[in-house]
Amino acid sequence: NPMYFFLGNLSLLDILCPTITVLKMLEALLLDNKRISFTGCLLQLFFLIEVVGTEILLLAVMAFDRYVAICHPLRYATLMGARLCARLALGTWLLGFLNSLLHTSLVFTLLFCDSNRVDQYYCDIPPVLALSCLPTHGRELVILTVAGVLGGSAFVVTLGSYIFILSAILSMKCSESRHKAFSTCGSHLAVVCLFYGTTIGTYVRPSSTYSPHRDRMVSMLYEILTPLLNPVIYTLRNK
Repeated sequence: NPMYFFLGNLSLLDILCPTITVLKMLEALLLDNKRISFTGCLLQLFFLIEVVGTEILLLAVMAFDRYVAICHPLRYATLMGARLCARLALGTWLLGFLNSLLHTSLVFTLLFCDSNRVDQYYCDIPPVLALSCLPTHGRELVILTVAGVLGGSAFVVTLGSYIFILSAILSMKCSESRHKAFSTCGSHLAVVCLFYGTTIGTYVRPSSTYSPHRDRMVSMLYEILTPLLNPVIYTLRNK
């Protein structure tokens, strides 16, 4: 039950992520309406960063859930009770909200006096920062630091969980038990690798290296491909 509860939250995030960005992209392509208001751009970036931040934390929580299921199977139902699962899920959404609030305020309190053309199919941090006529190095440093602490903490929890999981699996003498354990965490590990690979390639770099064409291609991966593949991965890996 805890695994499917967290999968429900992941499914909601996978619905929200393309809804925030792809609908506006389709409007631009099909209706040739490429305008977006300042408020609309702000809200789009806010909800996008909230979804991405929440998903990073949720994947860490899901890794911890898999750790308890494999390393402490007899205590799993007691440790991962409904109340703890609800608190963990609520905590991921709340931290994602606060993280997004900070990032959005840092970006949209800049002075924009040059072009108003966002060279991307949605409002994101790198293309919006590129429009500022003021130096953005200080704010970029704060954004990278906060994102690094949040993402780094989630990554440490995920990595630590899988180190313990791998150790537990290798100590199993029965090949059937090892196969079952690998099957239990294989789908989550695939989703983690897919998500971290695309988000790191998009955000973990200075805006001076911003390349509109390349970033549009990379952002397509985690905005469209990742939400599309997540349910496929879990469907194939679960009976």
